[in-house]
Amino acid sequence: MAKNFASAGDLADKKISFDEIGRDLWAFTAEGDPNSGVIIGDESVMVIEAQATPRLAEKVIEKVRSVTDKPISHLVLTHYHAVRVLGASAYKAPTIVMSDKARAMVVERGKEDWDSEFVRFPRLFQGHESIPGLTWPTTTFSQSMTVYLGRRRVDLMFLGRAHTAGDIVAHVPDANVMFTGDIVEYHSACYCGDGHFHDWPGTLEEIRAFDPDAIAPGRGDALVGRDMVNEALDLTGDFVLSTYQPVARVAQGGGSLKEAWDACRAECDPKFSDYAIYEHCLPFNVSRAYDEALGIDTPRIWTAERDKQMWEALQG
Repeated sequence: MAKNFASAGDLADKKISFDEIGRDLWAFTAEGDPNSGVIIGDESVMVIEAQATPRLAEKVIEKVRSVTDKPISHLVLTHYHAVRVLGASAYKAPTIVMSDKARAMVVERGKEDWDSEFVRFPRLFQGHESIPGLTWPTTTFSQSMTVYLGRRRVDLMFLGRAHTAGDIVAHVPDANVMFTGDIVEYHSACYCGDGHFHDWPGTLEEIRAFDPDAIAPGRGDALVGRDMVNEALDLTGDFVLSTYQPVARVAQGGGSLKEAWDACRAECDPKFSDYAIYEHCLPFNVSRAYDEALGIDTPRIWTAERDKQMWEALQG
């Protein structure tokens, strides 16, 4: 390859923040690294997103134990990506929840995604030796599922395709707080390599319809207050459209992937170049947008070898 993916050189530790965004609701964030969420009920705790390895998961557990000694009964995984799910064994949670579609994607492409992300994100996979294997849910659902942590209710919902075909959100009605996974980002690039550009804006509007008081996004700062929530929804929507539209014009006009890359950079660099993981996401985003513009509805499976071929085509 002409040069490594951007995240291959990102080896500096990130500052962890742990913010209460509603009563007994916490957002674990780390300067653009994958976020986790914590929901404390009367009897037990639900964690949203496992992190990439058991080593990283222990950092989340340490923060949980700083605010409660209640057992972790549920681990909710908003989608199938390796950096979100492979730390699951550390929680020892008896119930691990995914959507039906997310589980199907683990079957279809979970090992390939693990191999691909391992090369892309070396820092996140430090301590990978402790990963026991692919993460499998104990419970799945199609459209919605309600969990009671004692009296506290958590609604898990599929609101539409976006970051992947199987994304779910967690909504806590008593506080009107939502955990969105990578459907929503804040000053962090959206990874669209497995995304659905046409559906994503509508899914954002489904989230907006809840008028949340706070959101824990997939990456970036916790969003507290309706102004910050709506700003993040607007920025995420703008990122998705600004990525897709110039690429689609090139693809549908018979242009090359490299020409689509150049068109996307011209549109997105002025607005998003300072976003976390922007340079890392860009080649995958352009490739997926190019495919979708040509009518490929199901994202092609990323493998370590396909990553290299794509990057060489763009850098050659």
